[in-house]
Amino acid sequence: MNLRIEQSQDPTDEERQAILLPLRAYNTSKAGVTVPEPIALLVRDEHDEILGGLYGRVFYQWLFIELLSVPEQGRGQGIGSKLMQMAEALAREKECVGIWLDTFDFQAPGFYKKLGYSELGQIVDYPPGHKRFFFQKRLTNDA
Repeated sequence: MNLRIEQSQDPTDEERQAILLPLRAYNTSKAGVTVPEPIALLVRDEHDEILGGLYGRVFYQWLFIELLSVPEQGRGQGIGSKLMQMAEALAREKECVGIWLDTFDFQAPGFYKKLGYSELGQIVDYPPGHKRFFFQKRLTNDA
């Protein structure tokens, strides 16, 4: 078999899927079948407009929190903590092993530490002059 590498100037979803398909097949052969299950908790105002919330997905019995946004007018009122508590309750219902997420130094690393998350690692200068942190919290079924 003759293989070559080329750069795609404008990657398409079809090209992404062509890369993802064999990767998923390999992962399934090693870790079993899993289907990503999205979750969303929405913060709405009195006009039913979405102003923030939490978005994530359950995959391989872990909840990955991709997005957490508390509207500025709601900060300091416990909304972020409530969103995280609700996400943790959902993760427990779905029998997740734990929750993981990432955040920047100018966002909320202290917030997650206060909620019992432990730092897994960080990338310095991502973006330049800042850090990106990775956190996890393992869950137990007896809580």
